[in-house]
Amino acid sequence: MRFARTRRALIPLAAALAIGVGAVPAAAPQAASAAASAAFHDIANSYAKDDIAALAAKGIVTGTSAGLYEPDKAVTRAEFAALLIRLFGLEETSGGIASFQDVKASNWFYGAVQAASKLGLVAGTSASAFQPNAPVTREQAAVILVRALKLTASGSAALPFKDAGSISGYAAASVRAVYQADLLRGDDNGAFRPSAQLTRAEIAVLLNRVRTTGDWESEFESTPNTGLQLGWQYGQTLAEYQESVSRSTVNVLVPRVFFLESASSVTDSTSASLMQWAAANGKQVWGQFGNRFDSETTHALLASQANRQTVVSRIAALADTYGMDGVNLDFENVAGGDRQALTAFIGELAAALHERGAVLAVDVSPDLGTDWTAAFDYEAIGEAADYVVLMAYDEHWANSPVAGSVSSLSWLKTGLSTLLQAVPAEKTIVALPFYTQDWTLGSAVSSEELSMKEQNARIQSLASATKSWNAGLGQYVFTYAKSGKTHRIWTEDSRSLTAKVLQSLEQGAAGFAYWYIGAESSDVWPSLRNAYKYEAFDFG
Repeated sequence: MRFARTRRALIPLAAALAIGVGAVPAAAPQAASAAASAAFHDIANSYAKDDIAALAAKGIVTGTSAGLYEPDKAVTRAEFAALLIRLFGLEETSGGIASFQDVKASNWFYGAVQAASKLGLVAGTSASAFQPNAPVTREQAAVILVRALKLTASGSAALPFKDAGSISGYAAASVRAVYQADLLRGDDNGAFRPSAQLTRAEIAVLLNRVRTTGDWESEFESTPNTGLQLGWQYGQTLAEYQESVSRSTVNVLVPRVFFLESASSVTDSTSASLMQWAAANGKQVWGQFGNRFDSETTHALLASQANRQTVVSRIAALADTYGMDGVNLDFENVAGGDRQALTAFIGELAAALHERGAVLAVDVSPDLGTDWTAAFDYEAIGEAADYVVLMAYDEHWANSPVAGSVSSLSWLKTGLSTLLQAVPAEKTIVALPFYTQDWTLGSAVSSEELSMKEQNARIQSLASATKSWNAGLGQYVFTYAKSGKTHRIWTEDSRSLTAKVLQSLEQGAAGFAYWYIGAESSDVWPSLRNAYKYEAFDFG
């Protein structure tokens, strides 16, 4: 969890595509070919008619107008992006911050280009331009395919094309990789024609080869295992929270219901209605137990074995009474001197919950060697608890003396790497922020916290601003002027979150948590579903 706080100065594919791969039953090849020939009046004599038919039956390719496919027409960059999204069974992601200035929300291909660029399937021709209507050459197609299919070339033998010397240096390895994968071949004259424009007939042949290679199609049609997906309830009514969860990937509800009231007492605001809704919708519930950042009361609890036992018994009994699947312990601002007692308390609480068949997940901040995390014995916590939740945010917090990102990609990677030295990956959950800070710069900096929705609305309202994508941070950075002062926002959006998810999955994270449900923009969940699915693809 995360709650607005001031640190002490000394504490250093919208709904799945209707025309997606798995949406339309596959027709038999001959029937599909006949159907496509009837639908498209201009492919009967095309060498690609069977491939066009197969992809049309899946809803992957469509005509350019009624009755026309135009097989000899060049494929545009926007069309290639859309075809990849459909082939992979991914979702378009409309809304949010546009990746490119020349791809507008009103364009038919906006959602596909957004989705493809967030996953790195396609890249711009410059930092701000995509050139959606530019044709794709055959060597460019090779580069895009290698990126999208995670391919690598092996060996250094000369390519068997008589025009191999004409292949651009940047594309040579990619052409080798797609040739070795038997996806993109030369023509009947032994030429690759690297600078020739890829036609709609050629891309149908190419993508149908991809579709029918090995068991790739089964991966495209699969539903990914997202692992644990925790969603904290904050600032929403019960009905609002349930509605937000219904649109999300969340499978573990985390209502903030238990709080340390005194050294030996706990308040409880559990909703029976939420428990019933969770059961009816196949969701787990892990009630959160927080200390409200109260270090003194927390010390009084931890310093007394009797108090610890009283509180442990109370929390375990409440979880059992309500039929909760677990408890999420969120004790923050704990004094470093209470480190040993906190470790003991976590072990005692875990044991009591395990006796009742419930799990314990403990929230921790990244270990930066400061007073803020001195109380966390990460290795011991990882041994006692079922899960450790890394709160990968507040890199720069409200009232921080330095302006910066709430959660940069490089900072998250370092924090997760450090945690994984002490805690097994299968026990590690990465918590991501649905908020950021709007910083006012000057001799002294100040900030205003914004939810992702508020951030996007503010950016859209700006008459003038500079925008840049910082690949190292994995974020857009917006700078604008207001009332004579310079403002800067290191954004959190669906692209930055996608980058964090892919990085965390690469490092072995078992799941994710989100602070807080309801603060996200509408494009977040389709983007994250795409990330989970694409990351699971194995093209080996």
